[in-house]
Amino acid sequence: MSRLGTLGARLYRGEVGYDFVSKRKIWYGISILITITAILGLAVRGLNMGIEFSGGAVFETPKTSISATEAKHTAESAASGHTAVAQTLGGGRLRIQISDLDTNAAQPVQKKLAEKLKVDQSKINTQLVGPSWGKEIAHKAWKGLAIFMVLVVIYLAMAFEWRMALAALIALIHDLTITVGVYALVGFEVTPGTVIGLLTILGYSLYDTVVVFDGLKEASKGITKQNKFTYSEVANRSLNATLVRSINTTVVALLPVAGLLFIGGGFLGAGMLNDISLALFVGLAAGAYSSIFIATPLVADFKERDPAMKALAKRVRAKRASAAAKADSAGARDAEGDSDEQDTTEEQDGPTPAGVVGQRGAGSASAETTGRRTGQSAARNRGRGGKRR
Repeated sequence: MSRLGTLGARLYRGEVGYDFVSKRKIWYGISILITITAILGLAVRGLNMGIEFSGGAVFETPKTSISATEAKHTAESAASGHTAVAQTLGGGRLRIQISDLDTNAAQPVQKKLAEKLKVDQSKINTQLVGPSWGKEIAHKAWKGLAIFMVLVVIYLAMAFEWRMALAALIALIHDLTITVGVYALVGFEVTPGTVIGLLTILGYSLYDTVVVFDGLKEASKGITKQNKFTYSEVANRSLNATLVRSINTTVVALLPVAGLLFIGGGFLGAGMLNDISLALFVGLAAGAYSSIFIATPLVADFKERDPAMKALAKRVRAKRASAAAKADSAGARDAEGDSDEQDTTEEQDGPTPAGVVGQRGAGSASAETTGRRTGQSAARNRGRGGKRR
């Protein structure tokens, strides 16, 4: 098993883990800072709306040797101050689009491009998009987004509880705000593909969030019947149990999207991929962040305000304080017992009292006296025996 797989198993069993929930103020601060930056970018620079929303004209050229930059300058010079966007298509063709351009203003641009490319004017394919159609598309996009949000809240409230539904809604708004702000800062064009990308990332963001919430729902059953863990601690354990799965899912989803954005849109110059790929890339990253650092800590915050969870937290703290007091008392008794044992040992093996020393000295002297007397008697006996011979 790989190291990541081993780590995932240990996280699931609760052997290791990172305390995300207790550090929630840090994550909230980071999210608020990023969100404020996105809102400022949106307010200062605004969104670069495509002609599908603002109306305008699109010109497609046949195969040509001139660059997209040259075609852009040519179109802008004929459009009387309007800004053009030029993209390179397959087969050496070009696509030039100019917002807020009506039919009368589009004809000079078409003629100028035909002269630049040295082709017949009819070879320049021109499509006009009215602003009313763009407003209708924008209205339908906002309506679809609102319906999606309402359905998500209703489903999560029924499947889990209203606190989880509220946390998920805040996380979704967080992801949308960051993605739209990045669009404003980067300056990419907002097209119907962008709307599709935004709706897609909401699904990915909800996937990670629902996985964590499902594990939290199972782990918190009967939580008030025990005194070992608070709700925040159970939420953190559930989050760690699904952490590796969330990371793996996000990385696997980001790799092909990164290929579309950086290789297809950047390196190969397929600019039409930028609108949807940027929304997917930023949204997936923001969704993975919000499901870990925003949604679950928010649920813990909401639940900890419940009276039952407040009582549980109070019991857990009291039990831990009692256990700590018992441990300190046991440690003090052990230390006192070690001290008494050391004193007893010193009494047994320590310096001998003076009276004991005198008794030992007297015994030694008596033994020496007895030895001398025995030696003298033996010598007299040997002497007598010699006289008898």
